[in-house]
Order: sequence, then structure tokens, then C-alpha cells
Amino acid sequence: MSRYRTPLALLVVLTFLGGLTAAAVPDEPETAPARAAEVRSLLDRRAAALLARDEAAFTADLDPLADAGFRQRQRDLFHNLAAVPLAEWGYRLGDDGTDLSSPTPPAEPTPPAEPTPPADEAWAPGVRLSYRLRGVDVEPSDQGMAYLFTRRGDRWYLNSDTALEPLGRRTWRGPWDFGPCVVHRGPGGFVLSHPGGEVLARRALAELDGAVRAVTEVWGQAWARQVAVLVPSGVEEMRALVGPGFATGAIAGVAVADRVDPATRTARGQRVVLNPDSAGALSPIALRVLLRHEITHVAVRGETVDGAPMWLLEGFADYVGYRNSDVPPKRAAPLLAAAVREAPPTGLPRDEDFRGPDLELAYQQAWSLTAYLASVLGEPGLVELYRRLARARASEVDDLLPELTGWGVAELVEGWRGYLAATFP
Repeated sequence: MSRYRTPLALLVVLTFLGGLTAAAVPDEPETAPARAAEVRSLLDRRAAALLARDEAAFTADLDPLADAGFRQRQRDLFHNLAAVPLAEWGYRLGDDGTDLSSPTPPAEPTPPAEPTPPADEAWAPGVRLSYRLRGVDVEPSDQGMAYLFTRRGDRWYLNSDTALEPLGRRTWRGPWDFGPCVVHRGPGGFVLSHPGGEVLARRALAELDGAVRAVTEVWGQAWARQVAVLVPSGVEEMRALVGPGFATGAIAGVAVADRVDPATRTARGQRVVLNPDSAGALSPIALRVLLRHEITHVAVRGETVDGAPMWLLEGFADYVGYRNSDVPPKRAAPLLAAAVREAPPTGLPRDEDFRGPDLELAYQQAWSLTAYLASVLGEPGLVELYRRLARARASEVDDLLPELTGWGVAELVEGWRGYLAATFP
């Protein structure tokens, strides 16, 4: 993020803050290191206070003249995190940011109804939150925090985490920003919900250990084997955790991650997020399949690259989800059962099919395709095929299949069609 030093950008922030003004002073080179050191110490104090559960120390560095709602939300944040199993929590400053000092005085903002005394200086450096959930995260999750700091006299304070939104900088929100966290623990990890979400959380916890074991039976033990399942309080939190594209009633659960390091084959910030409305309405068997599907994504994420064929990614997750479930094929794939009689597939499912109106049929095709592959390659062969193809682009499948299986795409589709005809007579 570039540094905003123009009067126009200053005016946007200052107006949004309702009268908070920064002293119009040059950004002297000798003051910058001292300012950064002060703010870094402030963030270190807050992180240490949070881990030590010291509320007074956690709130001591809040600007006493900041918005009362922000100060209350910070107190709520402290309490909401009480039950969360944190192994790490810390902050670091980046080089990007918004410097609210300027040699040119900004235009006078519209004064608020109750003017706030101006700060001597305001600064908005790039801030990253790094936190790790005990047992679940091998590496810390890393998130951007759009913090505004103010200096009053010789002391720096945290003033806001929303003031920079007009400049396109937003603070990441975790479950603890939406209410008190209730944590239900088990050997396979934990389910985090809020008051009112305990019914679905307990149902998920009852399936969690079995789901982790089921995934491990297929994939092996080379993954964390502990999972954080989140049950958000509603649409706003769901959107914050998974993004607007997945926060719909049609999706019962999503496995998310911050990023994947292809060199180390590890993923950070992995969570399974359940849609409280649609997941809560699932039957026990359907919820079991859903959790095993999503936890499969968690286990294999480090071996998966962007652009890998969707039929493999989603089909393999559904294969593990339905494995040993005793769900008959016609119940697992009703659309596919009908399609086989009328228009059996002539090619592999395309990536775009998983995002369009034929999404459900694409998932069912992918499940049956991986089930077919398991029937001819054996389960270890299917796993090995996944490990190789999931690290390739969809466009490379045609070249890799003969090397890995001895078949071309046409032969694979022909064998799959025969499997479908036998499975859905």
C-alpha cells in the first residue's frame, strides 16, 4: 500500500474520524524510527497482555479520546477471546501505511457535534496480526489490521480500526469480533461457536474425531490431524470468514486457508466454516459426509496448487466423505443417476461446471469418477494419483494421465462410462 500524503486523502480520513486532526508537520527522518519504536512497543504490550489475560494492560494503550464504541469493542474483543486456545498472538509493522503528517495543512473538516481535541500526530502504518491456534496451526495465520494510531503529548495510542476504510484499508475480523467464543474440544480439534450456536457445535464435535480418523485412514498421518471448525453467528460473520462468494445459503460448509507455501507444502490459517442455517438442517449422515469432505480439503491443502483440476479436488473430498457411509449411489448422486440414463458424460467435468447452474451434477460426476479410479487403481493408487495431479494445472492432465495410469483421457472417460452404467442400472 502506498503512503497517502495528499491533502485530499487526509481530508477523507479526517472527516471520517469526525474531527480527529493530525498536526500538519513534516515527516522528519529522525522522528520516524522513534515513532515506529513507540508503536511497536504499544503493540507488543497489547499482545503480551492478551496472552496473559490482563485486561487493564490490554486497554491501557487505547486512546482515551477515541470513539467510545471502538473502546468498548476492544474490551469485548478481550473477553470474547478468553476461551480460544491461543498458542501465539503478536503484531508486526510493515513498510506500507498511511502517514497522516503533511507539510501542507489539510482543508478543515466538518466539525462533529462534540468536537474531539486534535491529536498531535496520527499514523497508520501497515500492521499484521500473527496468531496461532494451539494444536491446529503448524504455522501462524497472518492477517492485515488497518489500525490508526494517535500521539497525544509524548504518548502513542491505538485510536481506531475502521478509520481507514474510506482509503480501502480494512481490518481483518475473526470469530472473536462477532461475539463471545464458546469452544468445544475433542481429540480431533475443536468447534468454536457463539452463544446460541451450541446445538450445531455439539453435533459437529460428535462427528469431528471420526472425521479426522476417516481422512487419516485414506490420506495418511502426514497432516496436523487436528481441525478448527467454526460456527459463525450469521451472514455477516460468515462473509468475513469465507468471503461473499461462499456466504450463501446454498453452501453448507467451506474449508478455507490463508495461503499455501508450495516449497514446504504447508497451508496456514486452515479452518472449516459451517453455514449455521444450511448445515444445521442436515441429517446426521449428511453432516458426517460434509465434515469429512471439508476436512479432506484441510488434510490435502499443502499438496494442492491453484489451478489443479476441480473434478479431482472435489471428487476426492467426496470420495472420502462417502467412504464407508453406506449411502447408496442413487441417494448420493440422484442427478447423475438420472443423467446416466438420458445423457451419460462424454468428457471429464470442467472447472467452470463447479461454479455454474450444473454445480450439483458436477460434484456428483466428480465423486463417481474418483470412486471409479479407486475401483481400478486401489485406494493407495487413487491417493498417489491425487498427489501427482493436484500439483498440476488442469491443462496438464492430458499429458500426465498416460504417465500415471497408462490411459489417455478418452480411455478414462470410456471406463468411467462403463462404471456408471453398472452403478446406475
